[in-house]
Amino acid sequence: MNTGISFVQNNDMGLPDAYSKTITGVVRNTGESVVHIQVQKKISNKRNGQKENTQGSGSGFMISSDGFLVTNNHVIEDAATIKVTFNDGRTALAELKGTDASSDIAVLKIDEHGLKPLSFADSDALQVGEIAIAIGNPLGLQHTVTAGVVSALGRTLRAGNGRLIDDVIQTDASLNPGNSGGPLVNSSGEVIGVNTATILSAQGLCFAVSSNVAAYVAGQLIMNGKVKRAQLGIAGQLVNLTERMIAANKLQTKTGVYVFEKIADALVYNDEIRTGDIIVEFDNKAVGSVDDLHKLLTEKVIGENIMMGVLRGGNKRIIHVIPGEGN
Repeated sequence: MNTGISFVQNNDMGLPDAYSKTITGVVRNTGESVVHIQVQKKISNKRNGQKENTQGSGSGFMISSDGFLVTNNHVIEDAATIKVTFNDGRTALAELKGTDASSDIAVLKIDEHGLKPLSFADSDALQVGEIAIAIGNPLGLQHTVTAGVVSALGRTLRAGNGRLIDDVIQTDASLNPGNSGGPLVNSSGEVIGVNTATILSAQGLCFAVSSNVAAYVAGQLIMNGKVKRAQLGIAGQLVNLTERMIAANKLQTKTGVYVFEKIADALVYNDEIRTGDIIVEFDNKAVGSVDDLHKLLTEKVIGENIMMGVLRGGNKRIIHVIPGEGN
């Protein structure tokens, strides 16, 4: 009987191609290092103010043989208890060692030894088009693998606390709720990013915190329990500059940071700053927004005497500040 359907004979059936071999090899070598994270949270009910138990889940991965692992801050935020499950079914309770909302990275610790950690790659060496493999537990479906490419580099992403996360990787490897905190790895099984966010209204737009940022933050959290950043003890907002201000002061930006409040008890030297000043320069670098200022307020400037350019009465003047450690 002729059905009209023809089949192509392929003598290579059953022999995986190079791409498939790469993916399966990576999954085989990294699978035992990726964990499913389940959390019990106590959230305040907005209507009655009562604390209510709720559950959440995400992913994470081992970074040391003695039980340190990385996940996202938003996965474990407000968690009362945290449990991790390995792909072989083993479970362990986890302790929160440190969290950084500004990069959406958290470090957990479990009381286990002899574990297989993943290594961080140098994300500065990444190229657009490289293979990107995401391993995680989307929607509770444990140990799900998706693959794609590095779609773009150097993106920025807004963290839950409002600060920008720099050096974000864009990928088209499919991510869903539950993938958060899992690794994005390269063809060698090295971590190039920590899967963080998707744009739900779009397809193929997924994001990961770069391995260099994640490795730095994880190291700081393990050593100090937090990431040190500087502050000036002020509150500011974006303001547009007039063409006259820009031309007369030879400024590089069309906006600045308007200082509308000074925080009296901040452990900083900001006596030379006045309410109403517009910050346009910090440490000889142009400042056009609060995000620009945040990028420059790193641990390196804590306790240092820094020159800062401000507009006062429309004219630029140089003042001195000594940033303190932020909360």
